Amino acid sequence: MHISSLLSDEHVGSLVKTRGWVYRWRESGPLVFIIVRDSTNIIQAIVERGKLSDDDFETAKKLTIESSIELEGNLVKEKKAPTGYEIHVSKLTAFNIAEKFPITKDKSDEFLLDIRHLWLRSREMTATLKIRETIFETSREYFKEKGYHEVHTPMFVGAAVEGGSTLFEVPYFGEKAYLTQSSQFYLEAFIYSLEKVYTISPSFRAEKSRTRRHLTEFSHLEAESAWMSNQEMMTFEEEMIVRIASDLLDKRKDELSILKRDPEKLKNIETPFYRYTYEKIIDLGRSKGMDLPDIVDLGEKEEREITEGFDKPLFVYNFPTSLKPFYHRPDPDDPAHVLCHDMLAPEGYGEIIGGGERIWNKDELLRRISENGLNTDDYGWYIDLRRFGSVPHSGFGLGMDRVLTWIAGLEHIKNAVPFPRTIRRLRP
Repeated sequence: MHISSLLSDEHVGSLVKTRGWVYRWRESGPLVFIIVRDSTNIIQAIVERGKLSDDDFETAKKLTIESSIELEGNLVKEKKAPTGYEIHVSKLTAFNIAEKFPITKDKSDEFLLDIRHLWLRSREMTATLKIRETIFETSREYFKEKGYHEVHTPMFVGAAVEGGSTLFEVPYFGEKAYLTQSSQFYLEAFIYSLEKVYTISPSFRAEKSRTRRHLTEFSHLEAESAWMSNQEMMTFEEEMIVRIASDLLDKRKDELSILKRDPEKLKNIETPFYRYTYEKIIDLGRSKGMDLPDIVDLGEKEEREITEGFDKPLFVYNFPTSLKPFYHRPDPDDPAHVLCHDMLAPEGYGEIIGGGERIWNKDELLRRISENGLNTDDYGWYIDLRRFGSVPHSGFGLGMDRVLTWIAGLEHIKNAVPFPRTIRRLRP
């Protein structure tokens, strides 16, 4: 049985069997104390000389951290045990007596990254991975309920979406190709058949950033919807984030506790989120003592200071046209601004979503491509979408790793990813 299934008064006094890995071990005279872990939880086991065969007792004395074992015994309720129950062992089998485990309490973050393949076994990483799984599951459930179709897009692309300076260039049979920064353009193609679509896939950005929220490869949830405005998309997003927080409180309380995440922080996440125009967020930053010009691309430091002290996310919308990529739709009533938005997580975590309305008029798109100094030949098929039945539409991109970092209260995005990729790390 999995350990979590044993942690119940229902099984007290019964002979039980479980298997897993040695999490903690100590010997005291005729007793060996073992904390066993599996994918579900931990439990204490007591091995006493004379209560099992001599061979099994000798095996218990040879155990090391991360040895893999199977044991049988009587389940006892014990309030002093880590999870309130313990197994008095009558039979023990060792599958592998592990070599000396290299991870100890005082190892550095860099060392733990070097042996990430082993650190995944820690209770902290196990809890993080389960929270991550739930975020992905809830997101998919939410999209399905809202009538969205999941689609898949190419990872090799022929032109930039976000900007040429952040592209990973790769050789492609005599041509230049790039690892995708975003699936947005392809998702826009899908809306003409499926109307509402999303994908969860890797994106790659060669940003030379060393902030606590940047990765070179990250999990990207992106969506596009026909007939949806910027404000409507913001409402869709905030409801999704509330749903994620609610599901984690319901399904992952134990994991949040292991990570020492205050559940009250997630209970505060409810609609509506705060909404600020770009100019008002600049004023808010200035009120906090920041020296901000009228038009500035807010970075990690500025977003951290602005969101510090907020109890739930906030939207910044209608940015100056000069700050956003060419595909964002200028406001018809105010062409100096585009109909877009960023969602900033509270507690200093900053941007987790970027989205808005897309230009759906061909002539307007051609003009914006030209204004940005781009080659229209690189975007021929994208321009085609505006030639044949174009419709108003909006979309967004959400960094799943950033959402997890904030939701779980992690110090750095590298702790949200099983095998993080940064400008200084390619292995393991």
